[in-house]
Amino acid sequence: MKKVLFIFGIFTSAIFFAQKSENYYQISYNSICCGPPSEKPVRDYIQKFQGKNKSKTVEIYKQTGLGREGEFKLFVGLDALSKSNKRKFISGLEAAINAQNTAKGGSDGTVDFMGTSMVSKGALSALPNTTLNKTVITKQKIK
Repeated sequence: MKKVLFIFGIFTSAIFFAQKSENYYQISYNSICCGPPSEKPVRDYIQKFQGKNKSKTVEIYKQTGLGREGEFKLFVGLDALSKSNKRKFISGLEAAINAQNTAKGGSDGTVDFMGTSMVSKGALSALPNTTLNKTVITKQKIK
């Protein structure tokens, strides 16, 4: 009986202390002929931002199956960040995405991001093929 209560306590505390983002920024990865671009520059930026600002983890959902060539969307939850950190994050993310679109590293696809539009948690849960892709946690020091 103690084990059951212990396990129940672990699950309820995990749900209670989990990040509860209610609004998500949408990043779309589109393809023109040869598949969508890599999501690595965006993930690298998120990890660097977290390391420099010692911010909380960022919740990322991924929606797949949007086209024949593997198009997908990322939804980034930033509700745990302060207003000033959100502004810094969004401006840096826009710069990283613009640099990626300019570089075109082997793909003709584009990455689209609008820092002013958000998707609510309810709308996100209604989308098909959407899963919690990864909660980015930075453990190493970033210089």
